[in-house]
Amino acid sequence: MADSAFPPYAYDDDLIRATRRDDRTRVRVYRMTNTVVVLGSGSRAEVELQLESCHADHVPILRRRGGGCAVVLDPGNVIVSVVMTGLPFGHHRRHFDVLTSWLIAGLERIGFSGVSQAGICDLALGERKVGGACLHRSRDLLYYSTSLLIDPDLEKVTRYLRHPPREPGYRRGRSHRGFMGSLGPAVAGMAGRVATHLRHALQPPTPEDLSEVRVHRRPEKLVVADHLSTGAKLGVTVAPGRVELR
Repeated sequence: MADSAFPPYAYDDDLIRATRRDDRTRVRVYRMTNTVVVLGSGSRAEVELQLESCHADHVPILRRRGGGCAVVLDPGNVIVSVVMTGLPFGHHRRHFDVLTSWLIAGLERIGFSGVSQAGICDLALGERKVGGACLHRSRDLLYYSTSLLIDPDLEKVTRYLRHPPREPGYRRGRSHRGFMGSLGPAVAGMAGRVATHLRHALQPPTPEDLSEVRVHRRPEKLVVADHLSTGAKLGVTVAPGRVELR
């Protein structure tokens, strides 16, 4: 299969078109309903994918707007996407920082504490990756999308992905199984419940948030201004080692 033949990841295209029409910031939270392999904008399929396995299982291979290496998205993943306009071009790292902190604050509001930023744009619990993001910029638009690992199918990740050609320092050469973790317990329906609660917990960020909020980097966690981390938990019971979404 020629590299140019991979169709685009189009799940958020309607969001992008709507925001281009009216300049209104939009946030979408959704659970994947099928399994797909998604290449980064500059990914080489023959380097990053186990192509024979992908083809044998008839798993769709798509290409996203944003960068980064290939990922497997399955029904154990929850996707959070943001589309907004009104930002100066550039400052990509700063935008990653603020949007990552915005998402971490939303997770805290629904009972998932201890998540921190790792690498450029990963979410981590301890030394395990529990989320990864991509960012696409054009002159008039920002598109940010994160995949949260709620109950990921690591068998499929190992079957469809090679070891990535680039990795954050904290991965330290670990295999997919040794590196990837989970935000929640392996409970039936957990990904759907997380998506529902996050949908209510996340308020759309504003251009002012991304241009004026002071971001402070610390060794273990990213901290932003308090107004991004306020709000009550929504139907959540939290106990040591346990998160219960009702």
